[in-house]
Amino acid sequence: MSIALSASNLSKKYQISHEGSRGYHTLRDELASTFARLAGGSRHAPPKIEEFWAVQDVDFEVKTGERMGIIGRNGAGKSTLLKLLSKVVEPTTGRIEIRGRLSSLLEVGTGFHPELTGKENVFLNGAILGMAREETLRKFDEIVEFSGVGRFLDMPVKHYSSGMYTRLAFAVAANLEPDVLLIDEVLAVGDLAFQQKCLGKIESISNSGRTVLFVSHNLASVSSLCTSAILMDAGRITAKGDVSEVLMKYYKEGSSSPSSFEFSDRARHVGNEHARLLAGKVLDQRGTAAIEVLISESLSVEMEFEVMSSSEVPFVPNFYFTTADGTTAFVSIETTRSAISPGRYRARCQVPGGLLNEGAYFVGFGLTSFSGGVTVHFFEPGAVSFNVRDPIEGTTSRGDWAGSMPGAVRPNLAWQTERIT
Repeated sequence: MSIALSASNLSKKYQISHEGSRGYHTLRDELASTFARLAGGSRHAPPKIEEFWAVQDVDFEVKTGERMGIIGRNGAGKSTLLKLLSKVVEPTTGRIEIRGRLSSLLEVGTGFHPELTGKENVFLNGAILGMAREETLRKFDEIVEFSGVGRFLDMPVKHYSSGMYTRLAFAVAANLEPDVLLIDEVLAVGDLAFQQKCLGKIESISNSGRTVLFVSHNLASVSSLCTSAILMDAGRITAKGDVSEVLMKYYKEGSSSPSSFEFSDRARHVGNEHARLLAGKVLDQRGTAAIEVLISESLSVEMEFEVMSSSEVPFVPNFYFTTADGTTAFVSIETTRSAISPGRYRARCQVPGGLLNEGAYFVGFGLTSFSGGVTVHFFEPGAVSFNVRDPIEGTTSRGDWAGSMPGAVRPNLAWQTERIT
């Protein structure tokens, strides 16, 4: 299989200036410094210059049609790497080779002119990507339909919401048939339905022989979408290869989804006008927040959510358990349903010991209602994670076998073998 993109010895260095211990000067400081210089002295020492390598000595190849995920903690260098590959910034050292036309979606509104209308920006982006006007025109209806912003096409995009920006920007980037598509975390801005639509489009792009690089903190999306991954830390690649192996390494280093979280009033808003997600956690059988449980022990998963409006239609909490490679282990839905009033709620379900196989699991939190169809009030995939560990002691379904066993679940079922002849 041919190579669509390669990077060799790729590095990017920034210089950071540190002026004084505070890192800033007040007007009083500046006036004092000016008078000191006029008097022949120097009030401030020369600034200290620090070298910061955002990306350092990166080497990798992406095959044609491959879907590669780029994961790592905040500040690991993921977004800088994509900016280098898309030629938004110049590398300090190294070489990049890209075979074919490249399209990138790095930040909300990248490449859009705020004073131009949505329609004008579609053609502007097409021109930036090297598309002839006729080619963009041929794809125009498909772009508009995918974005869902047709009513606002003649409005300057400076009046768009971040979600509208994202939908139109992704529609342009994905539907103008790039050979290589680079996507940063921007899909987190869209709603659930649009995120799923985007992921389906990315998979379709890859299946047609084109190449995708996908940066995301949502490890469930990475594991379900990507075929390979690279893990970055402090600007360097620390692991690369099969997506499940790289995700497992990331998880074991303690850098994956947390075992608990809480959204403050000023933090992320996950939900709609009727309900929103507030917090979630994984608890061991003693009721303590846990990142790891033993295979024979039970665990609980809980979420807190707020309901803002009364409804005669029951709101149904549901949890989605997935493995590190994106396989759905199971989905659990609360079966007791009743009308709900405004307030703060906690939903919890218990997973018995001896059910799950060893390995990493991610839990997505959802809240839905059913009335003439399904309404998703919120869904946060891969919100929390935990590890199931088998200490290879006691009675489990492993028996005397010391190796790993496949499957998302590994129940310790009742067996009976008897001689019949």
